Amino acid sequence: MAKWGEGDPRWIVEERPDATNVNNWHWSEKNAAGWSRDKIKLLFEGLQLEDPNLGTVTIKEVSKCEGDATASNRKGKLIFFYEWVVDMEWTAVLLADPQREVKGSLDIPNLSEENDPHEIDVNVSVTSGGSGGDAIKDFILKKGLVTLQAKVKEYIDTLKQEYATDLIKPTKVTGQAVTKQSKTLITPARHHTPHNTTTAAAVNSAAQGVGKMDLGIKIKTVQLTLSQTFKCTAQELYTALTQREMVAAFTRGDVKLEVVKGGKFEFFGGNITGEFEELVPNKRIVQKWRFKSWPSGHYSKVTLDIEQQEDCTEIMLTRPACQPGVV
Repeated sequence: MAKWGEGDPRWIVEERPDATNVNNWHWSEKNAAGWSRDKIKLLFEGLQLEDPNLGTVTIKEVSKCEGDATASNRKGKLIFFYEWVVDMEWTAVLLADPQREVKGSLDIPNLSEENDPHEIDVNVSVTSGGSGGDAIKDFILKKGLVTLQAKVKEYIDTLKQEYATDLIKPTKVTGQAVTKQSKTLITPARHHTPHNTTTAAAVNSAAQGVGKMDLGIKIKTVQLTLSQTFKCTAQELYTALTQREMVAAFTRGDVKLEVVKGGKFEFFGGNITGEFEELVPNKRIVQKWRFKSWPSGHYSKVTLDIEQQEDCTEIMLTRPACQPGVV
């Protein structure tokens, strides 16, 4: 039996007020689609874009809001996925001709986590109103675009800061979210830095760093090694990593999985893709993978070695060529 205070933190149930999902270790998810549709309509319907020299444009209706949004917690880290196509109807009144109403539509085709608010596109069309419509269209695409992008940012900020707050459960002691620190062994690559330790959060930073490396420059690297034990057999663990239904259950979404050498895989709506380089049933998986946001051709190679122990199964993750400063 472990000494007081030295046990696995995932089993310290009394540190959580509701005694569930201890230390926020397990995957939890909220479907934010319905909330997002309501929020987008609230932000845009009735919005006015004004030009003191031209007139006023009013967003009358969000006629279409198609897509999906989820907020997830995995090991104390919040993950957001959202992708929307938004169509709106607008009317405009010109100062030069207040009796004539100009009508049209606009759409935002790429409201997603892959684009910052200032990167979204807006397409504008005029359906009626004559020659004044061209001036209104030009105004929306230039000056009005800033206001539309600000509303998109407000939606994203609210999704991240308000809607998903209950996914990270507070502890009894601090009232703050708890992120588990896992032991990490960093083995020096050839002629580079000595052993070190890091946290699971730093590993995510290292993954992001791969896509930001400058080409043609020598960069010091180290080998990253992580190990974890599971109360199951080696066969069960290998199956959980290679069976489509089980991977889909873990990611809470559709996956593409070709479990053969050279086979492709795709998770989280294409945000993570890769290829299997070696498969040894119940013993080893070697794969290369990448985030969609990484530069074309950038991959991270990962080796998973599975070893059956007497009462559990140990899996060791090895990732070469990590930057010491990032890790």
